[in-house]
Amino acid sequence: MGATSTDRPAGVITHHELKQTLGTWQLWGIAVGLVISGEYFGWSYGWASAGTLGFVVTALFIAAMYTTFIFSFTELTTSIPHAGGPFAYARHAFGPVGGYVAGVATLVEFVFAPPAIALAIGAYLHVQFPGLEPKHAAMAAYLVFMALNIVGVQVAAAFELCVTLLAIFELLVFMGVVSPGFQWAHFAKGGWAGAEHFSVGTWHGIFAAIPFAIWFFLAIEGVAMAAEEAKQPKRSIPIAYVTGILTLVVLAIGVMVFAGGAGDWTRLSNINDPLPQAMKYIVGEHSGWMHMLVWLGLFGLVASFHGIILGYSRQIFALARAGYLPDWLAKVHPRFKTPHRAIIAGGVIGIAAIYSDELVQFAGQTLTANIVTMSVFGAIVMYIVSMLALFKLRRAEPHLERPFRAPLFPYFPAFALFAAVVSLATMIYFNWQVAIVFAVFVALGYGYFLTTREQRALAPTDALLEE
Repeated sequence: MGATSTDRPAGVITHHELKQTLGTWQLWGIAVGLVISGEYFGWSYGWASAGTLGFVVTALFIAAMYTTFIFSFTELTTSIPHAGGPFAYARHAFGPVGGYVAGVATLVEFVFAPPAIALAIGAYLHVQFPGLEPKHAAMAAYLVFMALNIVGVQVAAAFELCVTLLAIFELLVFMGVVSPGFQWAHFAKGGWAGAEHFSVGTWHGIFAAIPFAIWFFLAIEGVAMAAEEAKQPKRSIPIAYVTGILTLVVLAIGVMVFAGGAGDWTRLSNINDPLPQAMKYIVGEHSGWMHMLVWLGLFGLVASFHGIILGYSRQIFALARAGYLPDWLAKVHPRFKTPHRAIIAGGVIGIAAIYSDELVQFAGQTLTANIVTMSVFGAIVMYIVSMLALFKLRRAEPHLERPFRAPLFPYFPAFALFAAVVSLATMIYFNWQVAIVFAVFVALGYGYFLTTREQRALAPTDALLEE
């Protein structure tokens, strides 16, 4: 698929190399940090569809999907520790077309998640500074954290670990502060999609809420894209993944239950800052706890925003290095050894999404809800392709080195695959307009893919994929 080293000019690979600097704790920080903003906002939109109790059903189903998926996905990550992550696994299993499908899906997931998080950062800052336009704050966040990612992955990962720990601390503080006022009656009132009792119609809301339950865990798989920068990927990545998903499941359940029991949950179901608003029910608008939550709550959003910039840049970098995107996007900074052009390219798209209300706000959904849904479409398609790749590689390459093997194979990956297919089908049904936009992205990308066969043939040989 790629040319041999004798088919290209000497030194062609030097601008494609990444530095191996990340340890286990840093990878855990990336795993949790990538996702933890999902505990702060986004998920509460699911209450608008399913109610609190209905959304619990949705969230438990999705938590099971992610748990089985991560245990299975880790086998792929340790077998093929590659910056392309899912793109690399699908390409190894299914060839160029499989690589394209997984690559474009991952790209949509990781490029469209940051604008939603940046808008939430703007919303949190707006609470403290009412005169600050949230979109301008979101753009400023892009500029600051793109620069930090360019400076170096070691610095970026150390920062990620610090803000992740602070974000976890803040979520625990939130639960502690609202717990004295928690009432199950608040949480359960109208909990079945606005009704007091479960009915057949409740299933409609439960399925419609799937994208927002996925937001609780979206992007944890991004650790795979730091695999080439890990010191001991075959040991450190499994630890980071397993401890990361367990951490996130506990936090998701705690935040959801305590926020819903604080007061009138219906007022929290269509906003970008549900935790500060939930805390108002307990401590009042002018409490010092409120101000602390807003400021420290920013750490959770920053952790995910910063981590996903790392993820999308490595995906763009890997696709460009393999010839799926223009080669100039695969250049690394001569001093910092980071894919600076890929970082900037993804940022330009994200900033454009922030300011594109008329294009992105449709189907009766808010700008943030549609961006979240678009990102989730990419994630679900990638999960399906990844699990199919796992089954294919188990059959086609039984002797491939597998430092970590999926437990309870084939049941874990089969359940993850089944749950992802169910999620995709229901998302298409409830979000058909966003699905069309996603399909257009994939089709346009495939057109480019068909015209760049020679470019891929001339790309540097990738030993991890060609062995």
